[in-house]
Amino acid sequence: MSSPELGLSKGASRWVASGICIFLAAITWLVFGQTLRHDFVDYDDPSYVYENAEVMKGLTVHGIVWAFTHAHSGNWHPLTSISHMLDCQFYGLNAGGHHFTNVVLHTAAVILLFLVLRQMTGALWPSAFVAALFAIHPLRVESVAWVSERKDVLSGVFFMLTLGAYLRYVGKPSSLPRYLLVALLFALGLMSKPMLVTMPFVLLLLDYWPLHRFAQLSSTKDGVRPDHWWERLSVPGRLVLEKIPLLMLSAVSCVLTLLAQKAYYIRMTGKLPLAWRVNNAFVAWMDYVRQMIYPLRLAPFYPGQGTRLSLVEIAFAVALIVFITAVALILRKTRPYVITGWLWYLGMLVPVIGLIHNGWQARADRYTYLPQIGLYLLITWSIAEISTSWRYRREILGAGAGVIIAALIWLARIQTSYWRESESLWTHTLAVTSGNDIAHNSLGNVFLKKGQREEAISHFEKAVNIRPWNVFAQNNLALSLFRQGQLEEAIAHLQTSLQSQPDNTETLNLLGLVLFQAGRVNEAIAQWEATLKIQKIQPADWKARNSLAWVFATYPNTSVRDGRRAVDLAQEALRLSGGKNPLVFRTLAAAYAESGRFAEAIDAAQRGLELAKAQGNSALAENLRNNIAVYQSNSPLRGPSQSP
Repeated sequence: MSSPELGLSKGASRWVASGICIFLAAITWLVFGQTLRHDFVDYDDPSYVYENAEVMKGLTVHGIVWAFTHAHSGNWHPLTSISHMLDCQFYGLNAGGHHFTNVVLHTAAVILLFLVLRQMTGALWPSAFVAALFAIHPLRVESVAWVSERKDVLSGVFFMLTLGAYLRYVGKPSSLPRYLLVALLFALGLMSKPMLVTMPFVLLLLDYWPLHRFAQLSSTKDGVRPDHWWERLSVPGRLVLEKIPLLMLSAVSCVLTLLAQKAYYIRMTGKLPLAWRVNNAFVAWMDYVRQMIYPLRLAPFYPGQGTRLSLVEIAFAVALIVFITAVALILRKTRPYVITGWLWYLGMLVPVIGLIHNGWQARADRYTYLPQIGLYLLITWSIAEISTSWRYRREILGAGAGVIIAALIWLARIQTSYWRESESLWTHTLAVTSGNDIAHNSLGNVFLKKGQREEAISHFEKAVNIRPWNVFAQNNLALSLFRQGQLEEAIAHLQTSLQSQPDNTETLNLLGLVLFQAGRVNEAIAQWEATLKIQKIQPADWKARNSLAWVFATYPNTSVRDGRRAVDLAQEALRLSGGKNPLVFRTLAAAYAESGRFAEAIDAAQRGLELAKAQGNSALAENLRNNIAVYQSNSPLRGPSQSP
């Protein structure tokens, strides 16, 4: 079949399509290849990768079971977790390898989108332009340059594969194996990111345009036995019924996601008012359109505007959505790509537009990864049709496309550069947003890790002034004050934090640490034991166990020390931490020494020393050397002067 636009033979058309695929891969890597030199960032990357004990072990049977049986950061996406395990298996904690996988997956999604659109529509160059926009628009940066957004690019690949499988099924709708392949690929996509729950709706839109199945089924009505039950259904009814198994998969994914988010986001951030969420949703729908046209001042977190949204803003957004939808409906027969593209965009955003509570943000660039393809289709095919009578049409469209692609590459490269490490990311975020407590907290955390406590405290204080119930900022401020020796002030902030989230194990553990340092040992032990009770319900971590083990191993008062219990707790902390934290080895060594197992104490301390040196923690390495000297003299550690 020849190209309707170029008049090329089948062979020549194949060569042109191959050249386009190479071009799409090239511009993708031109923008995102720089990420191979980037580090992890401190925004979700710790919980997804480098502080996740299961992921850091690489691909294991236990890890695979864990991925399928546990929610992760408010979502159930086992394939995403397994992909991070595979990266750790091959690259360890070399961030460049993890970034490489993201770019490869995005490149695959880009090329698959072009091939599927070309096959669906028969339009070579519009399909190529849509794929190019998808490849290098600055709004894609967050999904590709952020390791934690593996779920976007992985689900994107399965989304495109599902489209391709569906197109093959449409060619022979009586084929059960072809339909099962569609269902399988869709299920894999849902296990990568549950946002794909709207895919049956997208397939129904594609049935209308460009597949024209509504018209085809109507025209073949006479070919079906009149008394057949299938014939009694309307054409839309038949097409919807065909999607029922896929809708059932979506329903299962929705239930799992709601359960995971109820246990995570609402516990972490509280319940936001419904009126706020509805108003913000309408404004966000149009903000994403604005950002598509004017992709500047992008950030990883946009603070929720809440009551700051004016009635004029809300009314304008609602009116614009209603107007565009009405126009799309009016043009549905003459320009069907308008209704398909617009409803693709609106519908795919529904799960993440904020109607269902999923965090503090007003919107997020990553949520546009697949939905904005609908807008690209709408705009590209509209321009292609409007320009049919233009003189020098090919030259004008080619030049225009070239300018747009070049501009987007330039902007996307700049935006990607901000993701090279945490400090540059959050410094940029504060420059382009206001009232951003998440950015202040994150930048404060960067300074805290660098030992710049005054700068850290300044940012943490700004964060808690913006949002006093930001538990992360309250805890970080308390930790900074604790390290400054301001113990009572730290305790006050932790108590404020507990008023928002009484069962927050991080807060309880840190409060125990501060109380311990203040000499209030019994109160500290009570906090840590309360943490362990909560962790029987919530996913356990190693910190409270490590703290308790340290107290039971080293405290001077014999009524507190308990060597056997210290060993049990330290061994459990070691297992939960993934065996990569030198602090846990320090505690385990002290526990062994308290139990009189000095050879094992020396071995554990030596392993901790090697890890501390590898991680560049010279202070801890020196502390462990001193501890080893104590154990070599067959003596246990004593004294509460060191923090657990």
